[in-house]
Amino acid sequence: MILDLTPAVLLAFTAVMLLAGIINGVAGFGFALVGTMALASRIDPSTAVVFMIIPILSVNLSLARDLSATDLRSCGRRFLPVFVTAALGTVLGMVVLEEVPAGPLRVGLGVVTLAFVATSQTLITIPGVDWVKQRCFIETRWVMGVIGAVSGLVFGGTNVGVQLIAYFKSQNLSHGLFVSVVAIVFLGLNGIRVVAAGVLGLYPSQTVVLASLAAAVPAVVGVVIGKRLQTAITETYRDRFVLVLLTGIGLRLLQVGL
Repeated sequence: MILDLTPAVLLAFTAVMLLAGIINGVAGFGFALVGTMALASRIDPSTAVVFMIIPILSVNLSLARDLSATDLRSCGRRFLPVFVTAALGTVLGMVVLEEVPAGPLRVGLGVVTLAFVATSQTLITIPGVDWVKQRCFIETRWVMGVIGAVSGLVFGGTNVGVQLIAYFKSQNLSHGLFVSVVAIVFLGLNGIRVVAAGVLGLYPSQTVVLASLAAAVPAVVGVVIGKRLQTAITETYRDRFVLVLLTGIGLRLLQVGL
């Protein structure tokens, strides 16, 4: 798909990158999910996924700087099976990306988004969620390997990494350490994806590459703004805003996909 980068489209893309960056700066995650879902509701989903790779890389690079060398070594040893299998799954997800039709991909993205909202909200108790978390989100090599492989496959093809985020949230990390670890993981995965996208020829045109590079600027600016707002917004209001926004995006994806 060749993007028609009119002034209105450029303004809309900039607004999406800025908003997604602010959400990520405040919550510690959400940039890839919000940005990709918003773009996929307006343009071809596979193009939206590829378009977001460079901005995601830039955002995680800006966040990963807060992780100390000691924490990096400790978390690297602790979560190594997740990192390795997620990297392999990511490449495989990118290989099959072009084979998935736009309609079903939009529906799948919408379902995953709404499922994340359903399991993250606390107003309604969903039977079975706690049981799954207690048995699946544990620190054994084979469980981490399976979570990494499945999450990498989904992330490589859709930019949706909520499975990894949910896993790291379950590991009792401090908020600062959680943000940095998530940033390091997705920084590595997106470094692989930049190379893979070029090798596999996933960028539909040079225009998309240049636009993706330019989109990194408002994305990083948004993260800086979000990090400054972090202390002014309570965790409750922050989480509610993110979930409401994702609900709207998920429903829009289902509508367009169907």
